[in-house]
Amino acid sequence: MPKTIHIFALISLAAMTALPLSATPKTIVLGGENGWSNLSVSEGITTGKGRFGYDCLQLVTDTPALTAETDLLLSFDDASFSDATGNYTVEENALVATTASVRGNGAALSRGDTTGITLRGGDSSLFGRSGLTGSFTIEFWLNPSIAENGEKVFSWRSSRNVNDYSAYQMITALFFNNHLEWNFSGIFEGYRENEVSLIGYSTVIPDTWTRHTLSFDEESGLLEYCVDGKTEAVRYITSTAHQGGTVCQPVLGVRSSIEICPGYTGRLDNFRIERRPYNKNADNLYASGNETYRIEGGRFMTQPILASQAATLDRIHAIMTVPEQTEVLLYVRSGENCFGWTESWPEWKRISSDRDITGVTGLYFQIAAELLPDGGGTKTPTLTELDVQYTEQPLPLAPFTVRAEPGNGSVTLTWSYSVDDNAGGYYVYYGNKSGEYLGRVALEGPSPIKVGNTTSLTLTGLKNGTIYYFAISAYSRIDDRISGLLSKEVYARPSAYK
Repeated sequence: MPKTIHIFALISLAAMTALPLSATPKTIVLGGENGWSNLSVSEGITTGKGRFGYDCLQLVTDTPALTAETDLLLSFDDASFSDATGNYTVEENALVATTASVRGNGAALSRGDTTGITLRGGDSSLFGRSGLTGSFTIEFWLNPSIAENGEKVFSWRSSRNVNDYSAYQMITALFFNNHLEWNFSGIFEGYRENEVSLIGYSTVIPDTWTRHTLSFDEESGLLEYCVDGKTEAVRYITSTAHQGGTVCQPVLGVRSSIEICPGYTGRLDNFRIERRPYNKNADNLYASGNETYRIEGGRFMTQPILASQAATLDRIHAIMTVPEQTEVLLYVRSGENCFGWTESWPEWKRISSDRDITGVTGLYFQIAAELLPDGGGTKTPTLTELDVQYTEQPLPLAPFTVRAEPGNGSVTLTWSYSVDDNAGGYYVYYGNKSGEYLGRVALEGPSPIKVGNTTSLTLTGLKNGTIYYFAISAYSRIDDRISGLLSKEVYARPSAYK
């Protein structure tokens, strides 16, 4: 009875192993909860809030045009980083251009050195002359890398003569505990406090764009700090420190340069100064419905995605929102080696979300997309997630039995056919050390030797008296680069004597 059970178990095992292994469907998720850190190219694209609260990819908005009240505008859309108004000249610049912008075509990257960009104002500019400033707004977009304590985004330092002595003046914006803090020293004439601070309550999150607005209204004395259009902190710079008192006007002293990002690590976009107060209800430069997206659209490319040899791309499921008249165009390409790829080679193939894909096979896949707005540039499509579905080919099983018979300067190997129907042929591995198959002396070629769909091979040109170790693997009938695990190891020592 025990023998019967044992034999039945062996028969069952043989039957199971004889069945061909099926291909394995797999999915790689881009975006969603994983984020979009794997992009190699991003032009005219930024992140926003997409489906399920995840970051999405969407079009950047155009840089708002100059107005009569614009005092300074650094759009960073061209490499010169010049002031669009002509009121300021660049004295020193250590910022680097980047296309990873939130407004327009470009942004600036600050690497945390002590210079950033320094600008000198002309006689007609707000920071290029002494005296009353009137109303003003300082606004910019930040995408910090770390938001570390003390990192400075804006700095102006000077002095003014008060009753025959020199009084220090300063305006700064710097990080403290992941919040941006504005400090004013000796700026407001007649105010009861020489030092004034406004600290935002919202945490500044690294690798996320936020818009920061500092505004002073000479009519009401309201000093206000906003993030993304929402009030973070206010002070009334009046004789009573409340609304309705006599306004204490800002007065600047000796002409001095302004420093932007002197000690900040991250990206900066659309830095502007306006000679007017900020009105988020009636005069918001970025209010919903007033902004426009790039008419030419934007595009991105992922980094090459490592799959497996001879993997087949089946379909892509895109979680996206596509308003009327907008469009998302998806493209894919593949190859066995991604080194040397350019933006146009290998050739891209246009695909559609949730449609079967044919003819895209390789070790690497890459995905690209174009996001296109409506004709008026008032709507943008958004892309929250890409589910990349592909099929991985199985590794064929190795032969179960392998034998090695020594000869004169040769070894004859024989093995059984693999029970795996996926096997299309065999590789023979050999070498002088167990488990290390680095042999090169056989006249049949260096290890491993591709022998095709056969079950024997005689290796010649071997040295008599030297021990050699051997193993066999099967390769896939779909692609000979897909090789399975090695068989058990055998050994033999060639000899001139039988």
